[in-house]
Amino acid sequence: MDWNQATHGLLAALGIGLLIGAVRERQQGLVAIMPAGVRTHALLALMGSVALLLGPAVFLLALLAATVLAWSSYRAMAHDDPGLTGEIAMLLSVLLGGLALRQQALAAALGVVVAILLWAKAPLARLSREVISDQEMRDALLLAACALVVLPLLPATAIDPWGVLVPAKLWQIVVLVMGVGMLGHVALRMVGARWGLPMAGFFSGFASSTAAVAGFGRGCRAEPALLAPSVAAALLANLASLLLFAAVIGTSAPALLRAGAWPLLAAALVLLGSSALGLRQTPEPTLPQTSTPRAFQLRQAVLIALVIAAVLLLSEGLRQVFGQGGALVGATIAALGESHAAAASIAGLVTTGGLGLVQARWGVVALLAAASLAKSVLAFASGGLRYGGMVSAGLALMVVVAALVTWAVPG
Repeated sequence: MDWNQATHGLLAALGIGLLIGAVRERQQGLVAIMPAGVRTHALLALMGSVALLLGPAVFLLALLAATVLAWSSYRAMAHDDPGLTGEIAMLLSVLLGGLALRQQALAAALGVVVAILLWAKAPLARLSREVISDQEMRDALLLAACALVVLPLLPATAIDPWGVLVPAKLWQIVVLVMGVGMLGHVALRMVGARWGLPMAGFFSGFASSTAAVAGFGRGCRAEPALLAPSVAAALLANLASLLLFAAVIGTSAPALLRAGAWPLLAAALVLLGSSALGLRQTPEPTLPQTSTPRAFQLRQAVLIALVIAAVLLLSEGLRQVFGQGGALVGATIAALGESHAAAASIAGLVTTGGLGLVQARWGVVALLAAASLAKSVLAFASGGLRYGGMVSAGLALMVVVAALVTWAVPG
Protein backbone atom coordinates (compact mmCIF):
# COMPACT_ATOMS: atom_id res chain seq x y z
CA MET A 1 0.00 0.00 0.00
CA ASP A 2 1.53 3.36 -1.03
CA TRP A 3 1.78 6.47 1.12
CA ASN A 4 -1.06 8.38 -0.60
CA GLN A 5 -3.54 5.55 -0.20
CA ALA A 6 -2.60 5.09 3.46
CA THR A 7 -2.95 8.83 4.11
CA HIS A 8 -6.35 9.01 2.45
CA GLY A 9 -7.49 5.96 4.40
CA LEU A 10 -6.37 7.43 7.73
CA LEU A 11 -8.06 10.74 6.99
CA ALA A 12 -11.29 8.96 6.00
CA ALA A 13 -11.15 6.91 9.20
CA LEU A 14 -10.64 10.07 11.26
CA GLY A 15 -13.63 11.72 9.58
CA ILE A 16 -15.84 8.69 10.18
CA GLY A 17 -14.84 8.52 13.84
CA LEU A 18 -15.46 12.22 14.36
CA LEU A 19 -18.88 12.01 12.67
CA ILE A 20 -20.07 9.04 14.71
CA GLY A 21 -18.58 10.48 17.89
CA ALA A 22 -20.24 13.85 17.32
CA VAL A 23 -23.65 12.22 17.07
CA ARG A 24 -23.03 10.19 20.21
CA GLU A 25 -21.76 13.29 22.02
CA ARG A 26 -24.92 15.24 21.22
CA GLN A 27 -26.94 12.42 22.73
CA GLN A 28 -25.10 12.84 26.03
CA GLY A 29 -28.02 14.67 27.52
CA LEU A 30 -30.18 11.58 27.02
CA VAL A 31 -27.89 9.33 29.07
CA ALA A 32 -26.37 10.04 32.47
CA ILE A 33 -22.92 8.72 31.49
CA MET A 34 -21.67 8.62 27.89
CA PRO A 35 -19.18 5.73 27.41
CA ALA A 36 -17.71 7.08 24.17
CA GLY A 37 -17.86 10.49 22.53
CA VAL A 38 -16.06 12.37 19.78
CA ARG A 39 -12.48 11.67 20.89
CA THR A 40 -13.09 8.01 21.71
CA HIS A 41 -14.73 7.19 18.39
CA ALA A 42 -12.08 9.10 16.45
CA LEU A 43 -9.36 7.17 18.26
CA LEU A 44 -11.16 3.85 17.72
CA ALA A 45 -11.46 4.50 13.98
CA LEU A 46 -7.79 5.45 13.75
CA MET A 47 -6.90 2.36 15.76
CA GLY A 48 -8.70 0.21 13.18
CA SER A 49 -6.79 1.81 10.30
CA VAL A 50 -3.38 1.68 11.98
CA ALA A 51 -3.93 -1.91 13.10
CA LEU A 52 -4.80 -3.00 9.57
CA LEU A 53 -1.68 -1.23 8.30
CA LEU A 54 0.36 -3.40 10.65
CA GLY A 55 -1.34 -6.59 9.45
CA PRO A 56 -4.55 -8.66 9.71
CA ALA A 57 -3.43 -10.29 12.97
CA VAL A 58 -2.89 -6.91 14.62
CA PHE A 59 -6.30 -5.76 13.36
CA LEU A 60 -7.97 -8.79 14.95
CA LEU A 61 -6.21 -8.03 18.22
CA ALA A 62 -7.37 -4.42 18.04
CA LEU A 63 -10.94 -5.52 17.36
CA LEU A 64 -10.75 -7.95 20.26
CA ALA A 65 -9.46 -5.17 22.53
CA ALA A 66 -12.32 -2.89 21.43
CA THR A 67 -14.77 -5.71 22.13
CA VAL A 68 -13.42 -6.10 25.66
CA LEU A 69 -13.68 -2.35 26.21
CA ALA A 70 -17.25 -2.32 24.91
CA TRP A 71 -18.17 -5.27 27.13
CA SER A 72 -16.63 -3.56 30.18
CA SER A 73 -18.54 -0.39 29.37
CA TYR A 74 -21.78 -2.30 29.09
CA ARG A 75 -21.19 -4.06 32.41
CA ALA A 76 -20.54 -0.73 34.10
CA MET A 77 -23.60 1.00 32.63
CA ALA A 78 -26.11 -1.83 32.26
CA HIS A 79 -28.08 -0.67 35.28
CA ASP A 80 -28.56 2.90 33.99
CA ASP A 81 -28.57 2.20 30.25
CA PRO A 82 -29.33 -1.41 29.28
CA GLY A 83 -29.10 -0.68 25.56
CA LEU A 84 -26.22 -1.87 23.38
CA THR A 85 -26.19 0.97 20.85
CA GLY A 86 -23.12 2.71 22.23
CA GLU A 87 -21.10 -0.48 22.45
CA ILE A 88 -22.04 -1.56 18.92
CA ALA A 89 -21.09 1.91 17.67
CA MET A 90 -17.63 1.49 19.22
CA LEU A 91 -17.04 -1.75 17.35
CA LEU A 92 -18.35 -0.25 14.11
CA SER A 93 -15.90 2.63 14.44
CA VAL A 94 -13.02 0.15 14.52
CA LEU A 95 -14.38 -1.86 11.59
CA LEU A 96 -15.09 1.21 9.48
CA GLY A 97 -11.66 2.58 10.30
CA GLY A 98 -10.12 -0.58 8.90
CA LEU A 99 -12.41 -0.54 5.88
CA ALA A 100 -11.46 3.07 5.14
CA LEU A 101 -7.91 1.91 4.51
CA ARG A 102 -9.08 -0.26 1.60
CA GLN A 103 -12.31 1.35 0.32
CA GLN A 104 -12.66 4.97 1.43
CA ALA A 105 -15.92 5.68 -0.42
CA LEU A 106 -17.75 2.63 0.93
CA ALA A 107 -16.49 3.23 4.47
CA ALA A 108 -17.54 6.89 4.36
CA ALA A 109 -21.02 5.99 3.06
CA LEU A 110 -21.48 3.40 5.79
CA GLY A 111 -20.25 5.90 8.36
CA VAL A 112 -22.95 8.35 7.29
CA VAL A 113 -25.58 5.60 7.51
CA VAL A 114 -24.42 4.67 11.02
CA ALA A 115 -24.51 8.33 12.08
CA ILE A 116 -28.03 8.75 10.73
CA LEU A 117 -29.24 5.65 12.56
CA LEU A 118 -27.67 6.85 15.79
CA TRP A 119 -29.17 10.32 15.41
CA ALA A 120 -32.64 9.02 14.54
CA LYS A 121 -33.13 7.18 17.82
CA ALA A 122 -36.19 9.15 18.93
CA PRO A 123 -37.93 9.31 15.50
CA LEU A 124 -37.38 5.60 14.89
CA ALA A 125 -38.64 4.72 18.37
CA ARG A 126 -41.76 6.82 17.81
CA LEU A 127 -42.26 5.29 14.36
CA SER A 128 -42.06 1.71 15.62
CA ARG A 129 -43.99 2.21 18.86
CA GLU A 130 -46.60 4.85 18.09
CA VAL A 131 -47.00 5.43 14.36
CA ILE A 132 -46.90 1.89 12.96
CA SER A 133 -49.76 -0.27 14.18
CA ASP A 134 -49.61 -4.01 14.78
CA GLN A 135 -51.67 -4.60 11.65
CA GLU A 136 -49.31 -2.51 9.54
CA MET A 137 -46.32 -4.39 10.91
CA ARG A 138 -47.98 -7.70 10.02
CA ASP A 139 -48.69 -6.36 6.53
CA ALA A 140 -45.06 -5.29 6.11
CA LEU A 141 -43.80 -8.71 7.20
CA LEU A 142 -46.27 -10.41 4.87
CA LEU A 143 -45.10 -8.25 1.97
CA ALA A 144 -41.46 -9.04 2.76
CA ALA A 145 -42.23 -12.76 2.89
CA CYS A 146 -44.05 -12.65 -0.45
CA ALA A 147 -41.24 -10.71 -2.12
CA LEU A 148 -38.15 -12.27 -0.54
CA VAL A 149 -39.27 -15.82 0.32
CA VAL A 150 -42.06 -16.89 -2.02
CA LEU A 151 -40.99 -15.12 -5.21
CA PRO A 152 -37.48 -16.65 -5.46
CA LEU A 153 -38.97 -20.14 -5.04
CA LEU A 154 -41.38 -19.88 -7.97
CA PRO A 155 -40.34 -21.16 -11.41
CA ALA A 156 -39.49 -18.56 -14.02
CA THR A 157 -40.61 -20.80 -16.91
CA ALA A 158 -44.10 -21.39 -18.24
CA ILE A 159 -46.07 -24.27 -16.76
CA ASP A 160 -48.74 -24.52 -19.47
CA PRO A 161 -48.46 -25.93 -23.00
CA TRP A 162 -48.94 -22.49 -24.61
CA GLY A 163 -46.21 -20.78 -22.61
CA VAL A 164 -48.33 -17.97 -21.13
CA LEU A 165 -48.50 -18.89 -17.42
CA VAL A 166 -45.19 -18.06 -15.73
CA PRO A 167 -45.61 -18.36 -11.92
CA ALA A 168 -42.79 -15.92 -11.15
CA LYS A 169 -44.28 -13.28 -13.45
CA LEU A 170 -47.75 -13.73 -11.97
CA TRP A 171 -46.40 -13.45 -8.43
CA GLN A 172 -44.48 -10.32 -9.39
CA ILE A 173 -47.85 -8.76 -10.16
CA VAL A 174 -49.09 -9.80 -6.71
CA VAL A 175 -46.05 -8.27 -5.03
CA LEU A 176 -46.42 -5.13 -7.14
CA VAL A 177 -50.05 -4.64 -6.11
CA MET A 178 -49.19 -5.26 -2.45
CA GLY A 179 -46.14 -2.99 -2.61
CA VAL A 180 -47.91 0.03 -4.08
CA GLY A 181 -50.75 -0.49 -1.63
CA MET A 182 -48.27 -0.42 1.25
CA LEU A 183 -46.56 2.66 -0.17
CA GLY A 184 -49.84 4.49 -0.57
CA HIS A 185 -51.01 3.50 2.90
CA VAL A 186 -47.80 4.70 4.56
CA ALA A 187 -47.86 7.97 2.65
CA LEU A 188 -51.50 8.54 3.60
CA ARG A 189 -50.68 7.89 7.25
CA MET A 190 -47.80 10.36 7.08
CA VAL A 191 -49.79 13.26 5.59
CA GLY A 192 -52.96 12.50 7.58
CA ALA A 193 -56.37 13.98 6.82
CA ARG A 194 -55.07 17.50 6.35
CA TRP A 195 -54.61 17.11 2.60
CA GLY A 196 -58.12 15.77 2.26
CA LEU A 197 -59.98 13.70 -0.24
CA PRO A 198 -57.75 14.23 -3.32
CA MET A 199 -54.58 12.97 -1.64
CA ALA A 200 -56.40 10.02 -0.11
CA GLY A 201 -58.06 9.31 -3.44
CA PHE A 202 -54.73 9.06 -5.24
CA PHE A 203 -53.30 6.59 -2.75
CA SER A 204 -56.49 4.53 -2.45
CA GLY A 205 -56.45 4.16 -6.24
CA PHE A 206 -53.35 2.01 -6.02
CA ALA A 207 -55.35 -0.60 -4.12
CA SER A 208 -58.58 -0.37 -6.12
CA SER A 209 -59.72 2.58 -8.23
CA THR A 210 -63.09 0.86 -8.70
CA ALA A 211 -63.64 0.74 -4.95
CA ALA A 212 -62.42 4.34 -4.69
CA VAL A 213 -64.94 5.57 -7.28
CA ALA A 214 -67.74 3.82 -5.42
CA GLY A 215 -66.58 5.00 -2.00
CA PHE A 216 -66.22 8.65 -2.98
CA GLY A 217 -69.57 8.44 -4.76
CA ARG A 218 -71.26 7.26 -1.59
CA GLY A 219 -69.57 10.05 0.36
CA CYS A 220 -70.66 12.64 -2.20
CA ARG A 221 -74.25 11.41 -2.07
CA ALA A 222 -74.22 11.73 1.75
CA GLU A 223 -72.51 15.16 1.69
CA PRO A 224 -73.31 17.05 -1.55
CA ALA A 225 -70.92 19.89 -0.59
CA LEU A 226 -68.03 17.51 -1.22
CA LEU A 227 -68.96 17.01 -4.88
CA ALA A 228 -65.92 18.77 -6.40
CA PRO A 229 -63.24 17.22 -4.17
CA SER A 230 -64.93 13.82 -4.45
CA VAL A 231 -64.75 13.98 -8.24
CA ALA A 232 -61.12 15.07 -8.01
CA ALA A 233 -60.39 12.19 -5.64
CA ALA A 234 -62.07 9.68 -7.96
CA LEU A 235 -60.09 10.91 -10.98
CA LEU A 236 -56.83 10.87 -9.00
CA ALA A 237 -57.64 7.31 -7.95
CA ASN A 238 -57.90 6.45 -11.64
CA LEU A 239 -54.59 8.22 -12.22
CA ALA A 240 -52.97 5.97 -9.62
CA SER A 241 -54.63 2.97 -11.23
CA LEU A 242 -53.27 4.09 -14.60
CA LEU A 243 -49.76 4.24 -13.15
CA LEU A 244 -50.19 0.71 -11.83
CA PHE A 245 -51.62 -0.28 -15.21
CA ALA A 246 -48.42 0.97 -16.89
CA ALA A 247 -46.28 -0.78 -14.28
CA VAL A 248 -48.04 -4.08 -14.93
CA ILE A 249 -47.41 -3.69 -18.67
CA GLY A 250 -43.78 -2.74 -18.10
CA THR A 251 -43.22 -5.73 -15.83
CA SER A 252 -44.46 -8.21 -18.41
CA ALA A 253 -43.59 -6.48 -21.70
CA PRO A 254 -41.20 -3.50 -21.56
CA ALA A 255 -41.40 -3.15 -25.34
CA LEU A 256 -45.15 -2.55 -25.17
CA LEU A 257 -44.68 0.06 -22.44
CA ARG A 258 -42.18 1.91 -24.61
CA ALA A 259 -44.49 1.71 -27.62
CA GLY A 260 -47.49 2.98 -25.64
CA ALA A 261 -45.64 5.52 -23.51
CA TRP A 262 -47.06 8.62 -25.23
CA PRO A 263 -50.74 7.55 -25.13
CA LEU A 264 -50.41 6.54 -21.49
CA LEU A 265 -48.68 9.81 -20.65
CA ALA A 266 -51.41 11.79 -22.42
CA ALA A 267 -54.10 9.85 -20.52
CA ALA A 268 -52.33 10.57 -17.22
CA LEU A 269 -52.10 14.29 -17.98
CA VAL A 270 -55.81 14.43 -18.82
CA LEU A 271 -56.72 12.80 -15.50
CA LEU A 272 -54.39 15.12 -13.64
CA GLY A 273 -55.79 18.21 -15.35
CA SER A 274 -59.41 17.12 -14.89
CA SER A 275 -58.88 16.44 -11.20
CA ALA A 276 -57.30 19.88 -10.75
CA LEU A 277 -60.64 21.47 -11.63
CA GLY A 278 -62.12 20.09 -8.42
CA LEU A 279 -59.32 21.38 -6.22
CA ARG A 280 -60.04 25.11 -6.47
CA GLN A 281 -62.62 25.34 -3.70
CA THR A 282 -62.05 22.31 -1.54
CA PRO A 283 -63.61 22.56 1.95
CA GLU A 284 -61.88 21.35 5.07
CA PRO A 285 -61.75 17.60 4.35
CA THR A 286 -61.89 14.43 6.33
CA LEU A 287 -60.56 11.02 5.50
CA PRO A 288 -62.70 9.26 2.93
CA GLN A 289 -64.64 6.09 3.39
CA THR A 290 -62.19 4.25 1.16
CA SER A 291 -59.36 4.37 3.71
CA THR A 292 -58.89 1.15 5.64
CA PRO A 293 -56.58 0.05 8.46
CA ARG A 294 -55.07 -2.52 6.12
CA ALA A 295 -52.23 -1.49 3.82
CA PHE A 296 -53.36 -4.06 1.28
CA GLN A 297 -55.50 -7.16 0.94
CA LEU A 298 -53.55 -10.33 0.18
CA ARG A 299 -56.74 -12.02 -0.93
CA GLN A 300 -57.37 -9.24 -3.43
CA ALA A 301 -53.80 -9.41 -4.76
CA VAL A 302 -53.96 -13.18 -5.17
CA LEU A 303 -57.38 -12.89 -6.79
CA ILE A 304 -55.90 -10.46 -9.31
CA ALA A 305 -53.19 -13.01 -10.07
CA LEU A 306 -55.78 -15.74 -10.58
CA VAL A 307 -57.84 -13.50 -12.83
CA ILE A 308 -54.69 -12.65 -14.77
CA ALA A 309 -53.98 -16.35 -15.24
CA ALA A 310 -57.54 -17.00 -16.40
CA VAL A 311 -57.47 -14.03 -18.79
CA LEU A 312 -54.12 -15.14 -20.19
CA LEU A 313 -55.52 -18.59 -20.94
CA LEU A 314 -58.73 -17.12 -22.38
CA SER A 315 -56.86 -14.69 -24.61
CA GLU A 316 -54.48 -17.36 -25.83
CA GLY A 317 -57.37 -19.71 -26.53
CA LEU A 318 -59.22 -17.06 -28.50
CA ARG A 319 -56.03 -16.25 -30.37
CA GLN A 320 -55.56 -19.90 -31.27
CA VAL A 321 -59.09 -20.04 -32.66
CA PHE A 322 -59.71 -16.53 -34.04
CA GLY A 323 -56.23 -15.01 -34.27
CA GLN A 324 -55.09 -11.68 -32.83
CA GLY A 325 -58.56 -10.16 -32.99
CA GLY A 326 -59.94 -12.85 -30.71
CA ALA A 327 -57.22 -12.23 -28.15
CA LEU A 328 -57.99 -8.51 -28.09
CA VAL A 329 -61.72 -9.15 -27.69
CA GLY A 330 -61.11 -11.49 -24.77
CA ALA A 331 -58.83 -9.02 -22.99
CA THR A 332 -61.24 -6.13 -23.55
CA ILE A 333 -64.13 -8.08 -22.06
CA ALA A 334 -61.97 -8.95 -19.06
CA ALA A 335 -61.07 -5.24 -18.60
CA LEU A 336 -64.70 -4.56 -17.67
CA GLY A 337 -63.95 -6.28 -14.37
CA GLU A 338 -60.18 -6.07 -13.92
CA SER A 339 -58.09 -3.84 -16.17
CA HIS A 340 -54.75 -4.84 -14.68
CA ALA A 341 -55.37 -8.50 -15.38
CA ALA A 342 -56.34 -7.65 -18.93
CA ALA A 343 -53.21 -5.51 -19.29
CA ALA A 344 -51.09 -8.44 -18.14
CA SER A 345 -52.76 -10.66 -20.73
CA ILE A 346 -52.01 -8.20 -23.55
CA ALA A 347 -48.43 -7.83 -22.36
CA GLY A 348 -48.06 -11.59 -22.08
CA LEU A 349 -49.24 -12.08 -25.65
CA VAL A 350 -46.72 -9.49 -26.84
CA THR A 351 -43.93 -11.24 -24.97
CA THR A 352 -44.75 -14.62 -26.46
CA GLY A 353 -45.10 -13.17 -29.97
CA GLY A 354 -48.82 -13.83 -30.16
CA LEU A 355 -49.66 -10.17 -30.68
CA GLY A 356 -47.91 -7.40 -32.58
CA LEU A 357 -47.03 -4.04 -31.05
CA VAL A 358 -49.37 -2.10 -33.32
CA GLN A 359 -52.38 -4.21 -32.40
CA ALA A 360 -51.30 -4.23 -28.75
CA ARG A 361 -51.18 -0.41 -28.62
CA TRP A 362 -54.80 -0.22 -29.76
CA GLY A 363 -55.56 -3.06 -27.38
CA VAL A 364 -54.33 -0.89 -24.50
CA VAL A 365 -56.72 1.89 -25.60
CA ALA A 366 -59.55 -0.63 -25.76
CA LEU A 367 -58.75 -1.79 -22.23
CA LEU A 368 -58.84 1.79 -20.96
CA ALA A 369 -62.19 2.32 -22.67
CA ALA A 370 -63.71 -0.84 -21.20
CA ALA A 371 -62.48 -0.08 -17.69
CA SER A 372 -63.70 3.53 -17.96
CA LEU A 373 -67.14 2.36 -19.07
CA ALA A 374 -67.47 0.05 -16.06
CA LYS A 375 -66.33 2.77 -13.62
CA SER A 376 -68.62 5.35 -15.19
CA VAL A 377 -71.64 3.13 -14.64
CA LEU A 378 -70.52 2.59 -11.05
CA ALA A 379 -70.07 6.35 -10.54
CA PHE A 380 -73.66 7.06 -11.62
CA ALA A 381 -74.96 4.26 -9.41
CA SER A 382 -73.04 5.31 -6.30
CA GLY A 383 -72.87 9.10 -6.48
CA GLY A 384 -75.82 10.22 -8.53
CA LEU A 385 -76.20 12.15 -11.77
CA ARG A 386 -73.80 15.05 -11.15
CA TYR A 387 -71.02 12.96 -9.66
CA GLY A 388 -71.39 10.27 -12.32
CA GLY A 389 -71.48 12.80 -15.13
CA MET A 390 -68.32 14.59 -14.01
CA VAL A 391 -66.37 11.40 -13.36
CA SER A 392 -67.46 9.79 -16.61
CA ALA A 393 -66.60 12.99 -18.53
CA GLY A 394 -63.05 12.91 -17.19
CA LEU A 395 -62.65 9.22 -17.99
CA ALA A 396 -64.13 9.61 -21.46
CA LEU A 397 -61.79 12.52 -22.24
CA MET A 398 -58.88 10.36 -21.10
CA VAL A 399 -59.84 7.58 -23.53
CA VAL A 400 -60.39 9.98 -26.44
CA VAL A 401 -57.04 11.69 -25.95
CA ALA A 402 -55.25 8.34 -25.59
CA ALA A 403 -56.85 7.13 -28.84
CA LEU A 404 -55.89 10.32 -30.70
CA VAL A 405 -52.28 10.12 -29.52
CA THR A 406 -52.15 6.43 -30.48
CA TRP A 407 -53.36 7.33 -33.96
CA ALA A 408 -51.13 10.38 -34.38
CA VAL A 409 -47.89 9.16 -32.78
CA PRO A 410 -46.44 5.91 -34.17
CA GLY A 411 -45.14 3.38 -31.68
